[in-house]
Amino acid sequence: MTIRSFLFVPGDSERKIAKVTGGPADALILDLEDAVAQERLPTARAMVCEHLKAHPDRSRQQLWVRVNPLDTKLSLPDLAGVMAGAPDGIVLPKTDDGSAVVKLCHYLSALEAREGIEIGRTQILVVATETAKSLFHLDSYAGSSPRIYGLTWGAEDLAAALFATTNRTPDGEYEGPYKLARTLCLAGARAAGVEPVDTLLANFRDTPGLEAEALQARKVGFTGKIAIHPDQVEPINRAFTPDEAEVAYAKRVVEAFANATTGTVGMDGKMLDMPHLKQARHVLATAEKFAGR
Repeated sequence: MTIRSFLFVPGDSERKIAKVTGGPADALILDLEDAVAQERLPTARAMVCEHLKAHPDRSRQQLWVRVNPLDTKLSLPDLAGVMAGAPDGIVLPKTDDGSAVVKLCHYLSALEAREGIEIGRTQILVVATETAKSLFHLDSYAGSSPRIYGLTWGAEDLAAALFATTNRTPDGEYEGPYKLARTLCLAGARAAGVEPVDTLLANFRDTPGLEAEALQARKVGFTGKIAIHPDQVEPINRAFTPDEAEVAYAKRVVEAFANATTGTVGMDGKMLDMPHLKQARHVLATAEKFAGR
């Protein structure tokens, strides 16, 4: 299942979890890290596990859990506390390189065995750019684990790691270091053969900005985006689903090549070759994948 929208929800808020369960988000991320105070973690772990057990059918909406970073004493209790509920995946924050994934895989295999879960079932979404060191190792995830669903990036924690006062310019564009992190995340994910997932837009009231950012993300190669508010989900889903005009154009491209006797075709005053056919097929496959969702 390709996930267009990951929606963060605090793991210790029964009301907020209930509000978004069964909603339009392709996946919920039940958060045990930044959204939960440390003294509330035992409560949050129990609540998340209970919710996972109560919703075993994930065919429409997957349930993921963000744990605390592996280099803290909180991560293993997080994992031990929720794996009985068989989450679809774990969101792993603040990694430096692929070795963190290898370590998490060992934990997951042991806990899956304990809970009678198929070994290897639990996927991983890596938040791969939240430390300064991480920017030098985005190629290290390739081959690290078949559990990896995708890589995403984080501008907020990276700004803190770089002691920056902002990560955006006055006109709302990302500053240079964060554009670099985003690009490296995209390339690192593609090099690893996994999904690139764009980061969140913190201003959840800026719907036009979200729509523009999500559309641009899909155009450059991302396949999904993170949301921090329920109102962000439907714009994200629309942005990552090809519209009727895109589908119609892609069908014309595929038809033109099917009728061609050479490796290039002319259409609408442009010369198209194999990369254009590949793009058109990708658009049609994506549209078919999301039909009815």
